[in-house]
Amino acid sequence: MSVPARFLLGLRDGLPIGAGYFAVSFAFGIQARAIGLTALQAFALSGGNLTSAGQFAGLAVIQAGGGLLAMALTQLVINLRYCLMSCAIAQRLAPGVPLWHRFPIAFGVTDEIFAASVAVPGRLRPAYSYGLIAISWPGWAGGTVLGVLAGDLLPGSVTAALAMALYAMFVAIVVPAAKADRRVLGVALAAGLLSVLCALAPALRALSEGTRVVLVTLLVAGGAATLFPMKEPADGRA
Repeated sequence: MSVPARFLLGLRDGLPIGAGYFAVSFAFGIQARAIGLTALQAFALSGGNLTSAGQFAGLAVIQAGGGLLAMALTQLVINLRYCLMSCAIAQRLAPGVPLWHRFPIAFGVTDEIFAASVAVPGRLRPAYSYGLIAISWPGWAGGTVLGVLAGDLLPGSVTAALAMALYAMFVAIVVPAAKADRRVLGVALAAGLLSVLCALAPALRALSEGTRVVLVTLLVAGGAATLFPMKEPADGRA
């Protein structure tokens, strides 16, 4: 497959991600406006930090008057799971992909982009990843700016409904892969069950959401890799 075709394929697969990001980032923009951020400041925050949980937590730190160290530690804990996702994607990239491709791809790693990337059969090519990012990043950054400009025009019930779009989109990404492979379904169910247990267990409930995600990922992914090892991917459509 040619480079332009891979890029267009990434755009197509990333279209629902960009739409979901627009809805959630719109709500983020409204909240950013509520604590006094300008459209430019909110755009810089969203454009340079593609993580919904991290950004909402960042707003809480800003609102509380926290310092740079508090912000750095908050982002490190919440976004630690992206290190695991980046390592997994690095294993899927075609041999010989240089660092000047790997760094932009790592910048664009999110939960949804990761799910779309690992669902691709065969080796992952940079053009496909750039296609995913090219449609997702504008949705996230653009939705933030429009949310700031909208201010308090929308009621809280509407913004809460918009936030649910991201979770529905993520389910839509996982379901096709789960239907195609029962092992994926089993891993998804195990991860969901373990996440609920971690949220309810007194000893684990005190951990941050990002730390619980990392813990569940290591346990479930490690167990699945041990029980159901996958063959080395061949060169595929992306």
